[in-house]
Amino acid sequence: MSLLGNIIWLIFGGFLAGLGYILGGIGLCFTIIGIPFGIQAMKLGVATFAPFGKHIVVEPDGNSVLRVILNILWIIFFGWEIAIAHLVHAAVLAITIIGIPFAVQHIKLIPIALMPLGHSLK
Repeated sequence: MSLLGNIIWLIFGGFLAGLGYILGGIGLCFTIIGIPFGIQAMKLGVATFAPFGKHIVVEPDGNSVLRVILNILWIIFFGWEIAIAHLVHAAVLAITIIGIPFAVQHIKLIPIALMPLGHSLK
């Protein structure tokens, strides 16, 4: 069932969302300071391609001091906009019965969009 959900997700916007994350990550990697954030954006892009059947996992050193500081910077500069975009998409999709599973996937992506360093979607 998750394979079918992922295929429909890709056709109706998931591919473009994931591609946007990856292109943004490549852009961030052009600067030395942006490399850790670019890598996380690309990781989000790959996770956005197929969110059905996955859940958020905290990495073993996911709450280290450096990652917490970088997550705070991420939230200030990038994360809140991405989280609001996922929330708006979820609200629009939840209007119809058929869109509810896709709205749930957008809701699932909000925590990792807010704090991607030290977290992954597996």
